[in-house]
Amino acid sequence: QVQLVESGGGLVQPGGSLRLSCAASGRTFSGYVMGWFRQAPGKEREFVAAVFWTTTTTLYGDSVKGRFTIWRMSAKSTVYLQMNSLKPEDTAVYYCAAKSSSVAVADGTSYDYWGQGTSVTVSS
Repeated sequence: QVQLVESGGGLVQPGGSLRLSCAASGRTFSGYVMGWFRQAPGKEREFVAAVFWTTTTTLYGDSVKGRFTIWRMSAKSTVYLQMNSLKPEDTAVYYCAAKSSSVAVADGTSYDYWGQGTSVTVSS
């Protein structure tokens, strides 16, 4: 049974940084795409970033390009999201997700597995 467990959320001041982790278990993720999405109160779910497990190719949403970095550590079966230069509009619950298909990477409805989410609040 696949499990995705996020951690690392919290309260941070504008301009600060946080690193989120997603511990993945239950299968080998070779060939999978691992994504981060977020959902702010009253807003739709938004694609943040994704990494192809095998090739380590990365993709980013326009709102986070240049500020966030995604990578995976195969030995720990963990995906990370480094978030720098955080803004109040980055406040949201962040979710880790996994899918076996390499198409429609930014489409949350195409993902097979989801974590429970970790909350990030950017506020002074």
